[in-house]
Amino acid sequence: MKTPGNRLLIALDYPDPLQAKRLVTELAPLGVGFKVGLELYMAGGPELVKELALKHHIFLDLKFHDIPNTVAAAVKQAASLGVWMVNVHASGGRAMLESAREALAGGGNNRPLLFAVTVLTSLNEKDLAETGCPVDLNEKVQKLAVLAAECGLDGVVCSPLEVAAVKRNLSGSLLTVTPGVRPAGADRGDQSRIAAPGEIISSGGDYLVVGRPVTRAEDPAAAANNILQEMRVG
Repeated sequence: MKTPGNRLLIALDYPDPLQAKRLVTELAPLGVGFKVGLELYMAGGPELVKELALKHHIFLDLKFHDIPNTVAAAVKQAASLGVWMVNVHASGGRAMLESAREALAGGGNNRPLLFAVTVLTSLNEKDLAETGCPVDLNEKVQKLAVLAAECGLDGVVCSPLEVAAVKRNLSGSLLTVTPGVRPAGADRGDQSRIAAPGEIISSGGDYLVVGRPVTRAEDPAAAANNILQEMRVG
């Protein structure tokens, strides 16, 4: 399965496709991958994703969550754009996860990686309780990770605080994508469960997603390079 030159994925959280393209051009020499989320997708649509995917590793972060047939169709459309990775919500359940996996099965080694989102990094246990899930947050993440593994997905999206347990409980069988990455001195923003790049790598993390610490930096290339250095130290 193809992978980026390194394990850092930059979140292109922009309302303007031109801004995103400028950053991609600036950071491409570093060998990083890029994440396209809802904001940029709504601004640039599938054509922008297809254009970026021609030259770069693109994680299409739309977090599909619907009935199994709808999610399977959406995942298949995402694959047609040439993206490297796509994700769904693990809480969509076994039938939905299996349908998504089966929708990609015919792509062989050229299919995108399929990841399941466990619990968003902006949430804490109080937030879960308010939605009717008064459970231990780490326990919920681990259960969803096990479900993703049983359904044959490639990996999970989880916070830095759960990476080590996911790797330990599943014997490293799942890859991890980790948002909530905050390099030394960075603002927490709207994230509840965060860690530094080196800590995540030391915990066994595979791919790290970083947005504002790079996209809002005066020198994005320098900021991204500093994070890469922290990852190497880890």
